[in-house]
Amino acid sequence: MIAAEILILVAVALPIVGSALIALCDRWPNLRETATLASAALLLVCVASLLPTVMSGERPGVRLFELLPGLEIAFSVEPLGMIFALVASALWVVNSLYSIGYMRANREAHQTRFYVCFALAIAAAIGIAFAANVFTLFVLYELLTLITYPLVTHHGDDKAKAGGRVYIGLLIGTSVVFLLPALVFTWHVAGTTDFTPGGILHDRLSGVALVGLLALYMFGIGKAALMPFHRWLPAAMVAPTPVSALLHAVAVVKAGVFSVVKVIVYIFGAETLVEQGGAGWLTAIAGFTIIAASIVALRADNLKRRLAYSTVSQLSYVVLAAALLTPYSLAAAALHIAAHAVGKITLFFAAGAIYTAAHKTNVSELDGIGRRMPWTMAAFTIGALSMIGLPPAAGFVSKWYLLSGAMGAGQWAIVVVLLASTLLTAGYFMPIVYRAFFRVPPADGHEHGHGEAPLPMVAALTVTAAATLTLFFFPDMPLALARQMLGG
Repeated sequence: MIAAEILILVAVALPIVGSALIALCDRWPNLRETATLASAALLLVCVASLLPTVMSGERPGVRLFELLPGLEIAFSVEPLGMIFALVASALWVVNSLYSIGYMRANREAHQTRFYVCFALAIAAAIGIAFAANVFTLFVLYELLTLITYPLVTHHGDDKAKAGGRVYIGLLIGTSVVFLLPALVFTWHVAGTTDFTPGGILHDRLSGVALVGLLALYMFGIGKAALMPFHRWLPAAMVAPTPVSALLHAVAVVKAGVFSVVKVIVYIFGAETLVEQGGAGWLTAIAGFTIIAASIVALRADNLKRRLAYSTVSQLSYVVLAAALLTPYSLAAAALHIAAHAVGKITLFFAAGAIYTAAHKTNVSELDGIGRRMPWTMAAFTIGALSMIGLPPAAGFVSKWYLLSGAMGAGQWAIVVVLLASTLLTAGYFMPIVYRAFFRVPPADGHEHGHGEAPLPMVAALTVTAAATLTLFFFPDMPLALARQMLGG
């Protein structure tokens, strides 16, 4: 049996090696895409091989080198990182299958560059998932931003370049202005940046200093898309749909909310924040982001823009859950990382399939499309149910835990926010479903094309829709990891 420490290094290295193989196969598309799928499958096997070790209570780790005392590049696998790594590696397989259909059907340029950058982005995401300290997380977090920039600007036109400037400007800006000072101050106060159960700031920081440091982290982690630092996310929708799926479900935003939860649990410590009352303002910001983003989504006609603002709202569910600091809410935060990933990637896959098969990008153009693309719109419906938080979709489970945590803590204002956001989410998703299945198609029989998107795309969105349902009926594994994260 391969040692867990070796598996950690292999998991980080595999996508990098895969990216090199993809680049070498530039002239042979079939071989290039085989290398992509093989790399993704091997990574999933590697990450899944670490699961029994983590479930048994072990926390394997590897320390590579120390830059300064207390600042080192190191990896360690704990329950929350295990959830993120499993999500990223599993969805890379499905997204690769989808990408093959999408990139070929739409005759996209620079396909090799796309696959290379995608693989490197996954490598950075796995590194973030296994980061043993804030310093390692920060380095890989910044690399993820830089690696995904060519993906956001993939089309190379003025619109893509403008979106890319907003993307890189906001993410690098928040990191330099907020996250880097937070890292340095943590190191100065604690002498380390290691992720430690119970946190490293207890008895070292209190009052305004504690609240200020938390604010630096929360706004510095721009990928979590808390308002007002959220505009990078809708701006990045100029990218091809597989990139949107990477940004919204697989790596980028998940790196953001994962980092938020990890910092709260392992740097500050839930008990310390409860004692100091340091996270109350964060629940207010997250609650505002949930409602405001939902209202913008409600008014958006462009389908990808509606999905983008839905993501801004849904990410703040994770932040809100983490800020509540109750066992139920922290479990909800971990669960929603997985539930949102499979549900939102299904929605983006469906949007890309509609664009590919019918060349439609606006909600107002989707009358009757469910009759011509039943598989795609059935999958979309399942993803929408998950975002709303209705059974039998995975989003119901995480929202149930979040509501339980809020009610148990007597946070009735948060309960109202959650109920209002549920209605708003239904308000911007269910009309799409209604249009697709119950409106009469346009008189022109060719208006929606001749049927479904290419088979690889339909297969991929069917798999993710099935995963959304499966996670509702079988949430035991992520729940068990969430309990381990809390020491239960």
